[in-house]
Amino acid sequence: MKYFKAILASSDKPDSLGYAFRNKRFQIFEQLINQNFPKDKTIKVLDVGGTAYFWQDRDIVRSGRLQITLLNLHAENNLPNGIKSLVGDATDLSQFQDDHFDLVFSNSVIEHLYTWENQQKMAQECMRICKKFFVQTPNKHFFVEAHYAIPFIQYIPKALTYTILTKTRISRLRKWDPRDAKQYLEEIRLINKSEMQKLFPGAKIYKEKMLGMTKSFTAHNLD
Repeated sequence: MKYFKAILASSDKPDSLGYAFRNKRFQIFEQLINQNFPKDKTIKVLDVGGTAYFWQDRDIVRSGRLQITLLNLHAENNLPNGIKSLVGDATDLSQFQDDHFDLVFSNSVIEHLYTWENQQKMAQECMRICKKFFVQTPNKHFFVEAHYAIPFIQYIPKALTYTILTKTRISRLRKWDPRDAKQYLEEIRLINKSEMQKLFPGAKIYKEKMLGMTKSFTAHNLD
């Protein structure tokens, strides 16, 4: 029962399976940071679509080694040292010059951009404003759809998905607010491995595994 609840819980909950995967992913990210940057260098990171919650308790941020700029639709206030927040659009980072940051980081954001064209724009902008990137997205073909926690729901018509989300408690044991369900169904476009490779040519693709299957992809160009 505890494992079942962990699967259903949102990934921002410390007892959720998604949270555990994020922590493991961050450990790999931190290892790659150590391999690619001098230990005495302060690294400027843009987190596209990120929140302070993800970073504020990380030792590597508290130490001052990472300076995090959050870019999201809404700004966050009262942030700890080493983190600042800006309002922006993932598909248009024109407020930043080429190579403005040392690294772009993004976690489960690129699938929320409505169209393939917007996903291409985000990828191109991420690669323009810095030389290094670490961009993660759920695997389109993983058997449990990441946002609704329902097996294979990504393959059925959106109208039926909307009914399931708003009229039943199958998704995370709750009924979705109709506005939230409509918004998610409009904005989410899941990505497969070949598309991820097209978005980030030449990138390494780290495959996150669960039960022997690929749960998510991370495209990066860190050695």
